[in-house]
Amino acid sequence: MAATQDIESDHSDDRHGEGVLAALSYELQSAERTLAADTRRNAGNMRASLTTLALTLVISVAMGFAAWAFLTSLEIVTGVRGRHGWLLLLLPAVGVGTAWVYRNHGLRSARGNNLVIDSALGGTPIHARMAFLTFACSVATHLVGGSAGREGTAVQIGGTIASNVAERFGVKSARTRQDLMLAGVSAAFGGVFGTPLAGAFFGMEVCTVGKLNYSAGIYCLIASFTGYAVADALGVARESFRIASVPPMDAASVALVVACACVFGIVARLFSLAIRGVKRLYGTRIKNYLVAALVGSLALCAVCFAFSWQRYAGLSSWLVEAGFEGRTSPLDPVAKLVCTALTLGAGFQGGEVTPLFAIGASLGGWIGPVIGFDPSFMAALGMLGMFGAALNVPITTIMLAIDMFGGAGAPYFVIVAFVSYLVEGHRGVYPAQRIVTPKRRSLAPDTGDTLEAAIARHHQAADADEAPGGQA
Repeated sequence: MAATQDIESDHSDDRHGEGVLAALSYELQSAERTLAADTRRNAGNMRASLTTLALTLVISVAMGFAAWAFLTSLEIVTGVRGRHGWLLLLLPAVGVGTAWVYRNHGLRSARGNNLVIDSALGGTPIHARMAFLTFACSVATHLVGGSAGREGTAVQIGGTIASNVAERFGVKSARTRQDLMLAGVSAAFGGVFGTPLAGAFFGMEVCTVGKLNYSAGIYCLIASFTGYAVADALGVARESFRIASVPPMDAASVALVVACACVFGIVARLFSLAIRGVKRLYGTRIKNYLVAALVGSLALCAVCFAFSWQRYAGLSSWLVEAGFEGRTSPLDPVAKLVCTALTLGAGFQGGEVTPLFAIGASLGGWIGPVIGFDPSFMAALGMLGMFGAALNVPITTIMLAIDMFGGAGAPYFVIVAFVSYLVEGHRGVYPAQRIVTPKRRSLAPDTGDTLEAAIARHHQAADADEAPGGQA
C-alpha cells in the first residue's frame, strides 16, 4: 500500500512539474510574440516618425527662407513709406485691389489663419496661391501704411507650405498631416519673430482653446528652431528689449500685477471685438464688396490724416521702444487699436501680433510709472498679456517671455499669461479655434464649439434676455 502511494505521489509530482514547464513555456512564447509585435510596431513607428521628421525639415527650411524674404521686404517698404508719407493716399487703391484679388482669385484664402486652423484640424487642403497672395498683399499693406502685423502672413505661408508638402509627398495619414501643419505654423512663428521656444508651443496650442497637442511637440520644436536658424543665417534683423528691473514678489506687487493683467485682458477683448465689429459693419451695411473695401480704406485714410495719426501706420515698432522707455501716453494704445481695427476690418492683409505688442507695450509703459513700477517691466507684461489673451495661448505666452526677457520675472509672466487669458473669455482673433477645455465653469456649454459658434450663441442668448419677457 505504501509503495503504491509513493508511486502515485511520484506521478503527481511529475504531472505538476510538467504543468509548470508547460505554463512557463507558454509565458515565454507569449512574451516572445509580444516582443516581436512591439518590435514590428516600433519599427513602423520609427519609419513613420523619420519620414515626418524629414518632411518637417523640408517645410521649416523653406519657411526660414520665406521668413527672411518677408521680413526683408517689410523692412524695405517700411523705409520707403517713411521717406514718402504721401503713400498713405494709396490706401484705397490697395484696399480695393486686395479685395478684388481675394474675391476673384483667392479661393478660400480670405479666411487667412482660420483656414490654416481648419486645415490642421480637419485636413482641408490649402492651395499654393494663398502663400503668394498673402505675401504680396501684406507687403502692399505695409507700403501704404496699413496698421497690420507679421504673424498672420507668416502663419499662412507656413501652413500653405506644409499643406502642399504633404500633398506633394502623398501623405495619407491624418495624424502625420496634422503634425506637418502644426510644424509649419511653428516654423513660421519662430522664423519671423525670432522666438523659437514660443514658436514651438504656438504650433501645439494655437488650434484649440485649453489643450496642447503634445503628439506634435517634437516636430514643432524642431521646425521652430530650424525656421529661426535659417532666417537668422540669412541675415534677418531682430529686435530686442530689456527689462530694467523686476519688483520683488510681495503681496502688493502681485496684487497690482493681477489688476494690470485684468486690464490687458479687457483691452485684448476690445481689440478682437473692434476688428470683428468693423468687419461685420462693412459686410452687413454695404452689399458690394468693392464699395465696402473702398469705404473701409477711405475711413482709415481719413482717420490717419484727420488726427495726424500717420505715425501709427505700419508696424509702429517705435511704440514698443517708447513703452519700454516710459514715453507713451494713454492716447497711444487707443490710436493703435483704432488704426489696426480699421485696417484688418477693411480686409487688408497682415497679422495681429505686432499691433498687439505695440498696444500692450505702450499701455504698460504708461501704466508702470503711474503705479510705481519700472516702465520696461510693465511694457513687457503688457506685450505678453495682450498677446496671450487675444490669441488664447497662455503657455506660448510664458515661452515667449522666456525667449524675449529671460527668466528673471517668470512668476509675473505666468500670472499675467493666465489671468489675461481668463479675462478674455471665449473671444479672440482666430474664430476657427476649437474650445476643448472651457475657461470657466459658466462657459462649459461652449465645449466642442469654435469661438465663432460660441460668440454667436452668446449673442443670441443676450438678445433673448433683452426681449420682452426674457424670451426671443
